[in-house]
Amino acid sequence: MASLLLRVRTKMGLFAHRRTIDLLEGGYASVHHGRSHDFDDLRAYVPGDEVKDIDWKATARHGEPLVKRYIASRRQNLVLVMDTGRNMAATATSGESKKDIALMAAGALAYIAAKHGDVVSLVAGDSSGTRAHPAGATEAHLETLLRQVDRRVDLDAPTSDLASVLEWVARGIRRRSMLLVVTDDVAIDERITRLLRRLRAQHEVVWLTIGDADLMTRTGHAGEVFDVREMSGLPAYLRENAQLRREFDDSSVRRVGDTERELLALGISSQRLGSQAEVVPGLFALIEKHRRVGR
Repeated sequence: MASLLLRVRTKMGLFAHRRTIDLLEGGYASVHHGRSHDFDDLRAYVPGDEVKDIDWKATARHGEPLVKRYIASRRQNLVLVMDTGRNMAATATSGESKKDIALMAAGALAYIAAKHGDVVSLVAGDSSGTRAHPAGATEAHLETLLRQVDRRVDLDAPTSDLASVLEWVARGIRRRSMLLVVTDDVAIDERITRLLRRLRAQHEVVWLTIGDADLMTRTGHAGEVFDVREMSGLPAYLRENAQLRREFDDSSVRRVGDTERELLALGISSQRLGSQAEVVPGLFALIEKHRRVGR
């Protein structure tokens, strides 16, 4: 079976310029402040880097700003908090599988974290239960984590239950960590709000939503569409109805805006992804938002 991590790295190169990936790596590094003074290597300056880290002699030789990278004084912990219910096997905005987008997003940030010397763990779950996988930093370890998610997400999986997954994290993750929550479109109800307040007090929390497909037909005739939660079909005549299309669009805009506002009120930065092409710039935007949110 082809390596999922290799697929992630290949797609990062296909969908994003090297400069964009460098910006993401620099943004991720700047989130964590604890480090030693042990010099590692040089890399190109990106917005957010400390000016004091610029190596002026190397900059003069190369004609562009270069900054010194240091070995972290202690490893940070990135926890991938993954919704692995069958909702994530549905179709995303772009027509791609939500699972493929989720795997690329989680894999990309995990790979960058490991490159910075951090360790990555996984908490994944659905309505049948939640399972945790220990931290590590090797590429073989990251591959194992991605395969766990890949195996769990399919149309025969139980339904999603993000609240139960977050509850497990709140009880089980004691060390201060960065939590990357990757989920389907969910309503931020009172239970999730309560759990996120608790998690936010102990951890850094960032949130990725994998956007739903457009259920309404914009041109031509509607084909078959199934609701993976209820495993029922959506009649074509409803998908072609102009009034329902307008109401669907209004509802979608409100739902997306409400979720973002509710998360921001909790001090949690969020980003919505609809395709694999949006993953790298979307992660960079997410990290930049997180840096600006008051802690």
